[in-house]
Amino acid sequence: MLCIKDLHTDPYFNLAADEYVMKNFKEDCFMLWRNDPSIIVGKHQNTLAEINIDYVRENDIKVVRRISGGGAVFHDLGNLNFTFIRNSEEGSQVDFRKFTRPILDVLQTMGMNAKFEGRNDLTIDGKKFSGNAEHVWKNRTLHHGTLLFSAVMTDLSAALKVNPLKFTDKAVKSVRSRVTNISEHLSEKMDVLQFRDRIMKQIMQMYPDSKEYHYTPEDVLGIVALRDEKFAKWEWNFGYSPKYDFEKMIRTEGGSVEFHFNVEKGIIQDIKIYGDFFHKHDIEVVEKSLVGVKHEYDSIIEKLSQFNFNDYFKNIKVEEFTSGMF
Repeated sequence: MLCIKDLHTDPYFNLAADEYVMKNFKEDCFMLWRNDPSIIVGKHQNTLAEINIDYVRENDIKVVRRISGGGAVFHDLGNLNFTFIRNSEEGSQVDFRKFTRPILDVLQTMGMNAKFEGRNDLTIDGKKFSGNAEHVWKNRTLHHGTLLFSAVMTDLSAALKVNPLKFTDKAVKSVRSRVTNISEHLSEKMDVLQFRDRIMKQIMQMYPDSKEYHYTPEDVLGIVALRDEKFAKWEWNFGYSPKYDFEKMIRTEGGSVEFHFNVEKGIIQDIKIYGDFFHKHDIEVVEKSLVGVKHEYDSIIEKLSQFNFNDYFKNIKVEEFTSGMF
């Protein structure tokens, strides 16, 4: 088994690396990696329904869709992620217990009461520290999971705390759980990098055929290409979301504004705007201009900035109006 200690912290790169290794390597692999602050959403989720978009924009948190299912998770440098990629026989490919067992064994040898609970969670004393997801490609199974070690819990809570929106869709919704950091349960003091090295050492001891592997320049080029063509693209991270309807009302100095629109592949298909605001010109012109625009803050701002906005929504700023669409 190839054991890869990935030092990159770019979430676009790391999610691309998972897919690249799964599809381009033949060997079983184990990988440890960390991401800069980011939200990783499941393949079948409606991204905007899972994140606090204002907090994400203000704090420059990257949002990346992974190729596996499951719910949204927050990553920072205090969160260690692991990936197993193994050749599997038909019928035994999706097995959360099998792939998390080595991680539990490591933690239990460190004196923690770590258990597998629910559908795909690892817990300590009933509190979740790891969520897991899987993806099958041909005879290869990719299993990856989070290991909350010293994550900033306030950021985790704020980034995933959705604003009071109303989304109507068929996407998979995340289930929020009580969480804990592994560092709070260790009998010996260590930082996340020491913890990473301990995990890697013990995993390599568990598998006699294991050997350390470093990405070659060719590997890096391939991963970067996949990152740039897919994982860093709005079309994948937001546009891939299922069709959804959106409703929200905001109160402004110029009056209340109520938004009703639907989105498909990340693009606004139709929109109606109601409220008790005043206007000089018919707002239907603004509504029509937004059809075909990405449901994305900068794209909407760019479109609305073409208008003398006060003529259509008196005493309402473009930025304030746009914030109501998220």
